[in-house]
Amino acid sequence: MKYKLVVFDLDGTIIDIDSIWQTLHEFFGMEKHPERIEGKKRFMSGEINYQEWADADVELMKRHGADKEKINKALSDIKLINGSLETIRTLKKSGYRLSVISGSLDILLGRLIPDYKRIFDHVFINRIFFDSQGRIEKVKATPFEQYHKKTGLLKICDIDGADPKDVAFVGDNDNDVEIAKAAGFSIAFNSKSEKLNKTADVVIEKKDLREILKYL
Repeated sequence: MKYKLVVFDLDGTIIDIDSIWQTLHEFFGMEKHPERIEGKKRFMSGEINYQEWADADVELMKRHGADKEKINKALSDIKLINGSLETIRTLKKSGYRLSVISGSLDILLGRLIPDYKRIFDHVFINRIFFDSQGRIEKVKATPFEQYHKKTGLLKICDIDGADPKDVAFVGDNDNDVEIAKAAGFSIAFNSKSEKLNKTADVVIEKKDLREILKYL
């Protein structure tokens, strides 16, 4: 093996969706809601942290009728990127330690890969908790959001006793640039980011995750 660990982004990399948050905003009719826009503005300016932004966003979704059943309905047509399961299972069988660092939500990952906790050694994503009636109780935001994915990679290396040079990273967007720089090897897959394309060691345009196997 060239590398010991492979770290993945989720949305656009393993899951065929640009952004789960955008999908939910559109489904619940809050994409242009003033509170949603203001929350993003306050986060980007540093006025609130990511947990506070997530809390406000989920609270707004609740006011628009969001619960477990309706969230699942909103995500019912979302599928995995071609070759995703075969790729991650091949890597796992080959002895790689696999991790996810993403701003996506656990409800979608669990829906598409029910056994993801057995496949991935570390999963750093946002989590929504529901009560027995399917009502939203709270959201627990990942500490490695947006442009802090690099910190998540370093955390994984610390836990596993690995060096960043032993890590391969696969992602698709601007917020993957810094983690791509920190990893020993990086792949821009299904990329929407010119910055990432310029940073990554390899750029894969074909939308089939099996394409990364030739480099690992």
